[in-house]
Amino acid sequence: MTPPILQFGTSRFLLAHVDLFVSQALDDGNAIGGIGIVQTTGNPASRARIDALRATGRYPVRIRGRERGGVVDEVVECHAVQRAWDAERDWAEIRDAAIETVRVIVSNTGDAGYRADPRDAANLPAQPEHAPHGFPAKLLALLHARWQVRPDDGVSILPCELVTNNGDTLRDIVMGLARQWRLPDAFADYLGNRCVWVNSLVDRIVSEPLHPVGAIAEPYALWAIERRAGMTLPCGHAQIVVTDDLRSHERLKLFFLNLGHSWLAEQWLAAGRDTAETVLDAMNDARLRDGLEAVWRDEVAPVFVALGLRETAERYVDSVRERLLNPFLAHRIADIAVNHRDKVARRIEPLLALADSLALPAEQPRLRQLVARHEPAAGAAAAGIATTGREAS
Repeated sequence: MTPPILQFGTSRFLLAHVDLFVSQALDDGNAIGGIGIVQTTGNPASRARIDALRATGRYPVRIRGRERGGVVDEVVECHAVQRAWDAERDWAEIRDAAIETVRVIVSNTGDAGYRADPRDAANLPAQPEHAPHGFPAKLLALLHARWQVRPDDGVSILPCELVTNNGDTLRDIVMGLARQWRLPDAFADYLGNRCVWVNSLVDRIVSEPLHPVGAIAEPYALWAIERRAGMTLPCGHAQIVVTDDLRSHERLKLFFLNLGHSWLAEQWLAAGRDTAETVLDAMNDARLRDGLEAVWRDEVAPVFVALGLRETAERYVDSVRERLLNPFLAHRIADIAVNHRDKVARRIEPLLALADSLALPAEQPRLRQLVARHEPAAGAAAAGIATTGREAS
């Protein structure tokens, strides 16, 4: 049987996150079914993963790190992928699946995934045998084909790209393309009212690929999904959180994990420290560790206390501390420091603006001094949470 979950993207992140969740949920009888993965690029590594998945449908994920004070080092065999397709070669089969069996669509198409491809023209819906080039056009073509056969039966779309309000953003892009192609108003109504576009936030460090297919990942994982009426989830899982307050999850990640990374990068740059230094090295340096803990405790946590999220923030910072102390993760601070000024604007300025709006008594001297050293970049993200939590490092 063709699987009910259609996934665009073969990244090691999805293999060790969504696909792992579905695999574990299948073992527990708590998933709607398996996954059909679509390769959307000509990347050789992606092609190798598709070929390997076609051959076996199984792959390992090695979970390595710290959890609840102990060290985790285990291998999980994943088996949720039941079809592995190449968009160019297998478009007819993908199209049939989208019409007949798909209930949920998941994607992680990278930084450029939502960009329109100029080669995709308005005549594509009339040429169903041809696969569009860009992801938005692929999605539009599949949903149009489904609508023609099942006009009252929408799907749930759960994008995982690092884009703020990713579900709403993808919906607007696809509906805009439908208008551009002058597709019927009834189809636009189907997109807007029969399909459910869901915002979500994913969080897991997937540090290395395994070849030809598989990954190494940390124990911590989160898929925070904004509750939407009528949505279908691919599975139930302990690390999936359905929430009415996705913004709080985004703020936690941005202001503890990502801000913490950038605070360490600032100290690393200012002192001209070793280019090979890792986050773990920094966490084992008493001066750097004490400074970071003070920033979290005195300058970040009071914001969450004022928002009524004291206990949530305390639990989250405990998990972040464990993640940064992962003995298996070689996360170079030099990599985090790339585009540092822009990251200061995106990660720290919004926290200070939020603190000001809450009229906090805490002065936040360390963070304000840090921002002052980067004034030309500061302010670009001060409008609020426009980049909420969508940072990779």
